[in-house]
Amino acid sequence: MSDILSLFLETYEASRSRFRENLAVIQEYWPKAQLSQHKITGDEDLTIDWVQSDALETNEKVLILTTAEHGVEGYVGSAMQQRFIDKFLPRLDPRMTGLLLLHSINPWGMKYHRRVNANNVDLNRTFVWKNSFDKTINPDYDRLLDILRADKPFKNLTLSNLDYYLKLALKVLQMGWPAFKSAFLLGQYRHADGLFYGGEGYQEETKVLIDLYRQAFGAYDQILHLDMHTGYGSRFQMSMVNSMHEKRSSQEFVENFNYPLVVAANPEEFYAIQGDMIDYEYELWQHEFSDKKLFATAFEFGTFGDGFKGKVGMPRAMSFENRLYWQGVDDQNLEQKIKYDFEELFNPSALEWKAKAVQDADRALKGILDVEGYIR
Repeated sequence: MSDILSLFLETYEASRSRFRENLAVIQEYWPKAQLSQHKITGDEDLTIDWVQSDALETNEKVLILTTAEHGVEGYVGSAMQQRFIDKFLPRLDPRMTGLLLLHSINPWGMKYHRRVNANNVDLNRTFVWKNSFDKTINPDYDRLLDILRADKPFKNLTLSNLDYYLKLALKVLQMGWPAFKSAFLLGQYRHADGLFYGGEGYQEETKVLIDLYRQAFGAYDQILHLDMHTGYGSRFQMSMVNSMHEKRSSQEFVENFNYPLVVAANPEEFYAIQGDMIDYEYELWQHEFSDKKLFATAFEFGTFGDGFKGKVGMPRAMSFENRLYWQGVDDQNLEQKIKYDFEELFNPSALEWKAKAVQDADRALKGILDVEGYIR
C-alpha cells in the first residue's frame, strides 16, 4: 500500500517537482526528450509543464497524457501520470512513438485547490470550436441561480444546508432530474462568478493546449490522448468517458479494451459538455486532420458515487465552495468544513479509494495501450 500512497502528493509544487525530475527517466528511452514550460501571466511561479519528444526513427504515433484541467483534480491526475511513467512508459516503443506528457493544465487551480483558473473559468468549457462563444447557450442555468448564486455570505451551515436541500428538491420537482442535471453541468457563458463558466473567449491555458495539439496532429499519423479527471460517476469504478463525436459504441470499447465501464459524453450515458477539450480534438481531427487516426478519452475517477450522495452532494459541495470563494466567511470551522467537502469531491483521502483508482487505471491503461498498438 505504501507504494500506492507515494503516488499521491499534497501540493502543486511537490507534484511539479516530481514531474520535472521524471525527465531523466524518460530520457533513458527518448534521449532527445525535452522539458518545457509556459509561465502563466502574473507574479506567481505557476507553469504548465510538459515533456515532449519525437520518436527515435519515424513519427508513427504519439501518446498524450494530460492532468489538472480542473486544477484540484490534478492531485489524482498527477498520481496516475506517475503510475503511467513508472509502469507503462518503459513498455512503449520509442522508435515509432512520440510523447507529449503535460503536467497541470490549470496550475492556479491546482495550487489553490479550485477547479477553475484565476478568472473563475472552467477550462473544460472553453474548448469551443473556432472560438465561437455563445452567451445564449444553456438558458436553463439561470433557473438554478437561486441555489447556485454566490451573492450571500455564509452564517450558519445548518441553515445553509436546509435552504439548499429545500430549494434543490423544489427545483428538481419543477424541472425533472434530466433537465436539472443538464442545466447544471453543460456549461454557461453569462455568469462570471457562477459554476461551469466558460468565459468569453479562449483562456491563456486553452491557447497553449490548442497549439500543442495542433502540432501533434500535424506530426503523427496516430494520436492517442488520455486525460485525467475526478468527481463524477461510480465511486469504486473509474469511468472511461469518450467524446460525443466518437462513432464507435461504448459497448465496443468495453469489449475491445476489456474494461467494464465506458460511456459517451452525452445525456444518455454521462452528461453533455459544451466546450469540452476531448470534443475539440475530435473537431480538429474531423475538420483538418481526417487522414490521421485518433482516439482520445478521459479517465473519470468518481468520488461521491452515482447514487443520492453524488446527485445531491456534488452540486452542494461545488456551489458552497464557489460561494465561499466569492463571499468568504468569518467562522474558520465553517470554512474548513466547506473546503473539506469540496476536496473530498475531487481529491478523496480514503486509502481504499486511492488503491482502487490505481487498480482501475492500470486495467484501463493496459487495455487501451495494447489494443491501440502502443505497448510491446
